[in-house]
Amino acid sequence: MDATMRVSALAAAGWLVASCATALATPVAGDGAMHDAELASRLGANEQGLRAYVFVLLKSGPNKLPPGPERAEMFKGHFANIQRLSDEGKLVYAGPLDGVDGRRGIFIFAVPDIEEVKKLVATDPVIEKGEMVAEYHKHFGSAALMQVPQTHKRLVKKSQ
Repeated sequence: MDATMRVSALAAAGWLVASCATALATPVAGDGAMHDAELASRLGANEQGLRAYVFVLLKSGPNKLPPGPERAEMFKGHFANIQRLSDEGKLVYAGPLDGVDGRRGIFIFAVPDIEEVKKLVATDPVIEKGEMVAEYHKHFGSAALMQVPQTHKRLVKKSQ
């Protein structure tokens, strides 16, 4: 299985897990007994609890900076940019990958327009310096993902 297929399989598995979790939490499928209209509206959910996102795959770029102060400053800016975009409610998930085949990380934006996401990603120092390049994909998934940033803050015992 090539890397693109692995990423697609990972996205499909995430959707399947979210769908199964929703199905298990619902007393009778389709009866709406647990539907929270206010929450669904706030998270931008459709009737199936889904919404549009843009999935960004970060890959190694042409300009790997050597270890040192410039690289450290670039990554400090990268993490600050992630936090800023999350605080603005645009970035709902970010995380590193294992680096296999140059795949370094992912972003999931709560912005359905790829062109707008490209502008947001362009503000990241790792993209500006060419350390990483981005690949963009439309994604449709659980609107519950919108709650990850707030929930994550409640899990962090000590900030870095």
